Amino acid sequence: MDDWPRRWHAETGAGWAVTDHTGVLGQINLRRIVLADALAEVAYWVLPHARGHRVATRALTALTTWSFDVLGLHRLELSHSTANPASCRVAQGAGWPAEGTARGEGHHTDGWHDMHRHARLRTDPVTRT
Repeated sequence: MDDWPRRWHAETGAGWAVTDHTGVLGQINLRRIVLADALAEVAYWVLPHARGHRVATRALTALTTWSFDVLGLHRLELSHSTANPASCRVAQGAGWPAEGTARGEGHHTDGWHDMHRHARLRTDPVTRT
């Protein structure tokens, strides 16, 4: 977290709290921004009390629109563990098609995970959530 101001100023990353009138519900961020390639990687999480209410899907849809319309990016990517079907539903619900599985790519506290990859292009049809 201490690294975010440096990443923001360097234009290599950005993060936002996802909130409503009750407080913080989660976080969404551009973990890796490569402006020269018009590319960024997205990550998100939602606190347990906010899960199941489309919080992440709405945040992902908003960040997708902003990244294309304001930043002018061409491609957004995200990966999630194949053991996390909820994250897959978030990506699909926001109109992010699956592109495949990267075997043994993610190291988590319980070991190596295969990771699903999803992506959106600026030219993809707009999805309303």
